[in-house]
Amino acid sequence: MPVVRGKIIEPLFSPEEIAERNQTMAAQIAASPKKDLLVISILKGSFIFAADLIRALHAAGLEPEVEFITLSSYGKGTTSQGVKIIKDIDSDVRGRDVLLIDDILESGRTLRFARDLMYERGASHVDIAVLLDKRSRREGSLDAEYVGFECPDYFVVGYGMDVAYAFRELPFVGVVKGDA
Repeated sequence: MPVVRGKIIEPLFSPEEIAERNQTMAAQIAASPKKDLLVISILKGSFIFAADLIRALHAAGLEPEVEFITLSSYGKGTTSQGVKIIKDIDSDVRGRDVLLIDDILESGRTLRFARDLMYERGASHVDIAVLLDKRSRREGSLDAEYVGFECPDYFVVGYGMDVAYAFRELPFVGVVKGDA
């Protein structure tokens, strides 16, 4: 198992598995009609997944515009105080198809907020693509249209996801197992 920053990281999904799923999801997304597609990456954890998926969408024949939004689902500490916009998109979504990209779907609060916000702003249709779906943590009903992998109830790192800003650079998704 790899050792990174003195921690043992057990790979859960390899770079090869992730690349293959990105290609498959891009083909699925491209197979349905799109009207003036706007892809919105929810920062920060999705940045690597979004970049790879957007390139795969291009290879699958789509030509989306790309935006970024930063949302926070916590106030101070670990008690949820709802979702707030830290950095908004600049584009008008009215009449457009929107694809929200996020790293992981857990409780669903952040993605539900983002989806509802796009509809409130006049989007014609909003789909969700996530690398990981952690159903065991879901609050209420929300499903992503495009899912890379079902994720066991582990705290995962790598491929853009972090713990205290560390491990985002890993080319795989893994679980911190302890000190080396």
